[in-house]
Amino acid sequence: MRLSRERKYARLLVRRGINLQKGQRVVIRATTEIYPFVEKLVREAYLAGAKSVEVDWSNQAITKYAYRYRSVTNLAEIPEWAIAKQKYRSEELPAMISLTSADPDGLKGMSPDKMRRVRMKTYTIMKPFIDAMENKYQWLVAAVPGKKWAKKMFPDETPAAAVKKLWECIFETCLVTKDNDPLAEWDRKNAEMAKRCELMNSYRFDYLEYKNSIGTNFKCWLMPLSNWCAGGESTLGGVYFNPNMPTEEVFTSPMKGKCEGRLVASMPLSFSGNLIEDFYIDFEDGKAVFWDARKGKSVLDSILNSDEGSKMLGELALVPYDSPISNQKILYYNTLFDENARCHVAIGRGFTNCVEGFENMTQEQLKDMGVNDSQLHVDFMIGTDDLSITGYKDGKAVPIFRDGNWVI
Repeated sequence: MRLSRERKYARLLVRRGINLQKGQRVVIRATTEIYPFVEKLVREAYLAGAKSVEVDWSNQAITKYAYRYRSVTNLAEIPEWAIAKQKYRSEELPAMISLTSADPDGLKGMSPDKMRRVRMKTYTIMKPFIDAMENKYQWLVAAVPGKKWAKKMFPDETPAAAVKKLWECIFETCLVTKDNDPLAEWDRKNAEMAKRCELMNSYRFDYLEYKNSIGTNFKCWLMPLSNWCAGGESTLGGVYFNPNMPTEEVFTSPMKGKCEGRLVASMPLSFSGNLIEDFYIDFEDGKAVFWDARKGKSVLDSILNSDEGSKMLGELALVPYDSPISNQKILYYNTLFDENARCHVAIGRGFTNCVEGFENMTQEQLKDMGVNDSQLHVDFMIGTDDLSITGYKDGKAVPIFRDGNWVI
């Protein structure tokens, strides 16, 4: 039964996730542990007309050895063939599928500052290719259970039972049941989320105000042309795809450097194989100026000190507390799921396609308009069952969320 649903899931990722076009190349990023599912996914890609399918394999244990025994300079060296491959992909524009399955604690003990310095050096080299691809190709982040991730979520289960439970959670949140057609379910979901975006965009709010009982008291301004987006999106070439499966968020990119107040995390954040717990960030004049965490502060330091844009926000995302993922009452220790259980924000890089008319603007024009730029985009959750969000337009207050849920 599960194998049949895995095939349906693989088909969903190809047909609605990246919406593969016939004759297009595909790149899959995956850990070696989930090879059996990757094989199914490769088959579905070829059945959908892929010209070729390439898999970029990784292994968390091997990555940990690299950070333990190699220097920053050595780790940051990118061979010419790797740069050439990235340049080729920026021109060829393959559809990209990233499968998350790693242990949330898999890089525990590694120096966050060392990882930050490596990331900064390699990003500088790869940034031109990242910018060249933006909004031009289909991409997808989806999940497949890894044993250690599953055991982290379900510690009282055997590894096999934990993996089985996690598969069921993924199927449920991605609308893959025994008897349904998940492609049709996602078509309906995208249509519903598009209506919510139309409503939010009709208000053209100047700024949003957030408050709850755990300490969040925060205001954030929007760009005059900020658009709310959700569900699927389109490439500049007109191909519609779903970049996240699952998804429950309605999101936008705020005005760079224009926010103030305190944001308190309501859930742990898993970042680069490390957990950050019980943390908050204070903002003044649009930038993070103070932060603290009960656990993982050095990791939080590495995020917020990554580059000029890493102290500013790139995303505001609205997710009702009464959402399918939240109602599972499960902590995934994985941002793909946890961000779709609660309202969240993101430190770092903003989304240029959240600007009305972005397709007619250059990258520099979009940044000048207020889209934040950074090597990072790190989501953290702030939603609670008593969160209130109020939108303001020309001084008039409009309730958006009350008691953690939509009221607009």
